[in-house]
Amino acid sequence: MLGARVAERVAAGAAAVDATLRLVVRDASRVPRLPGAGVTEFPGGYSDGPGLTEALRGVHTLYLISAAEAEDRLQQHLTAVVAAAAAGVQRIVYTSFLDAKPDAVFTLARHHAATEAAIAATGLRWTALRHSMYADFVPFFAVPEGDGAVIAAPAGDGRASFVSRDDCADVGAAVLLDDSTAHDGQALPVTGPEALTMAEAAAVLTEVIGRPVRYENQTVEEAWETRRPSGHPDWEIEGWVTSYLAIAAGELATVSDVVPHMTGHPARTVAEHLRVHPEDWAPLAR
Repeated sequence: MLGARVAERVAAGAAAVDATLRLVVRDASRVPRLPGAGVTEFPGGYSDGPGLTEALRGVHTLYLISAAEAEDRLQQHLTAVVAAAAAGVQRIVYTSFLDAKPDAVFTLARHHAATEAAIAATGLRWTALRHSMYADFVPFFAVPEGDGAVIAAPAGDGRASFVSRDDCADVGAAVLLDDSTAHDGQALPVTGPEALTMAEAAAVLTEVIGRPVRYENQTVEEAWETRRPSGHPDWEIEGWVTSYLAIAAGELATVSDVVPHMTGHPARTVAEHLRVHPEDWAPLAR
């Protein structure tokens, strides 16, 4: 996942900038062994404010990865921010979401906006990396149908600048390894090189997996009706549905030059990402 990819890149570049890497994790047995990296285990996660404060003692720059989706996700973030400040952290690099704002259509983008505001209020140095929707989500959207699959969602003809997690990791490492003030107080939109409609995304998926994938536009009511049988709680379904509505509203259509500017290489397209990561779409190819 993203954290491991960033850790590998930072470990590779840390010596050149006279930095050391500490991995602060819930389960040390699942952590990749990286040269020169220390490991601090604290099982409580972001909800354990005192435990996280102790785990972060002596840390200069914190790469704060947004928590897994949960009903109390925002509170987890706020607890983590308070813990970082209490521990004496000097800089936070936070993984946010594209177009995060208090009135965003996507419910989780509102949570990211509130987290950004809390980080800024600490007075610490900070940078928010506003990732667009991940490219590996495209196969996840698709549901098997006959010999192919369908992406059924209320995204209309809106566009999304799907971004590869590999590119997000490259950008994250570049920011972490640069302790200058160049990116302080900035919210950087980290996007792919193009913004696709869901129909275009389905066409890309068709080409990559070799099976037909089509897009079916849904109403909001249809989106809820088809997702309720999953058994997931309403707050989670609301997140799914509003993510598509954010696409329809144009909130994910931004295409930036952050990836090439920060990494020196072009941003990967959805097709390029999926060809490198067949594990993302393997279930659809069976």
